Amino acid sequence: MSFRGKDVLCIMDFTRNDLERLFRIASSKFEGDELRGRVIAMAFFEPSTRTRLSFETATLRLGGGYIGFDAVQATSVAKGESFSDTIRMLDAYADAIVVRHSLEGAAKLAAELADSPVINAGDGSKRHPTQAMIDLYTIWKEMRGIDNLTYGVLGDLRYGRAAGSFLRALNIYSPKKVYLIAPESLRPRKELLDSLKMSWEFADLSEVLPELDVLYVTRIQKERFPDPAEYERVKGSYRIDASLLRDAKSSMIILHPLPRVDEIALDVDNTPHA
Repeated sequence: MSFRGKDVLCIMDFTRNDLERLFRIASSKFEGDELRGRVIAMAFFEPSTRTRLSFETATLRLGGGYIGFDAVQATSVAKGESFSDTIRMLDAYADAIVVRHSLEGAAKLAAELADSPVINAGDGSKRHPTQAMIDLYTIWKEMRGIDNLTYGVLGDLRYGRAAGSFLRALNIYSPKKVYLIAPESLRPRKELLDSLKMSWEFADLSEVLPELDVLYVTRIQKERFPDPAEYERVKGSYRIDASLLRDAKSSMIILHPLPRVDEIALDVDNTPHA
């Protein structure tokens, strides 16, 4: 695939060869002037720290500049301006648009409206392709490959878009096994489960931890719960600490898309798994 001018909307739009080409580029080059004279619009309709700052940093390191917002209350959206008009305005100013939005399909709609390429920085509760890319890259780099590993995916697998994108991304590879570890109310939707091509099963962390090569942990997505009482019931369902990891392989790595709340204790940061 030629990436020039292409939208980045869903991780499943990429092949294994596409991803590993990106991994090789990321491993060899972090600065340059490929974006010199270019302007990237950051349209963050939802709060973000790492995703927004990573796009801004990458733009600057590649010689470009950026415009945009990360608080819609400070834009004309707060006055009633439509999403479509906002995207068309940014399209007139910028050479590419990075979109984060609470509504599923927002990035796809932006791509239909704009002539400039659109990058999905997370929309709704299902898609976060760039997070999936960095997750796969980390595994590829740390574990010297992605195939034939045993994965545990723990936490909010229903409302967490990073977890959903990660599971979809594993479809591109050949994991040995994937264990889904979540309270029953936070298990993945049937649509996602039906799409999984690898061997998977629901599991308890204590039972499968010694098998895992990669443990992917996500927070409980408080802001996406339709019922606050259900959030109160399941919050704190899991907590990873250093003592628990005594049963893990010494080579196991832990990934978390952040922000972390209380699902991973701070003492884990000082272990070789972090």
